Amino acid sequence: MIEQRVATGTGIGFGADVRSKDNSKTLSELFTQVEPEDLVKYGLIPEFIGRLPVTATLTELDEAALIQILCEPKNALTKQYAALFELENVDLEFREDALKAIAAKAMKRKTGARGLRSILEAVLLETMYELPSMEEVSKVVIDESVINGESAPLLIYSANESQAAGAE
Repeated sequence: MIEQRVATGTGIGFGADVRSKDNSKTLSELFTQVEPEDLVKYGLIPEFIGRLPVTATLTELDEAALIQILCEPKNALTKQYAALFELENVDLEFREDALKAIAAKAMKRKTGARGLRSILEAVLLETMYELPSMEEVSKVVIDESVINGESAPLLIYSANESQAAGAE
């Protein structure tokens, strides 16, 4: 509906500009141009639309925005999980490739920022459960292979001996 309204020209006749489908705008670009009459055509009743003083549009989150959400706010998910691990006197480290893999997984699932917690919970649940009974663990490192389910988190022991161990 929006694309038809904002399109210039008729696209019919000898003098018409030929538009390819590749030149069509993305949904995010089109949503920025939504007008109240588009909402009426979509099926919302005019009385409801009249009660909305401002129509605001949102854009999809990209991978960089999801990584930013994971790391930067004061209550970021990575900081929350690090605080949980700190209760057991264990440092939690997310490598850069792990953060990218988490964001990519959320984009693939189309869950956006809300899906980040479920991904982290699935990855860290077993380790969080087993950690209190483990001796001498000082650090847990999460990389891309852990996020993709290819390996267990890397457990670093305080006796200066590093080994990859599953939380089994």
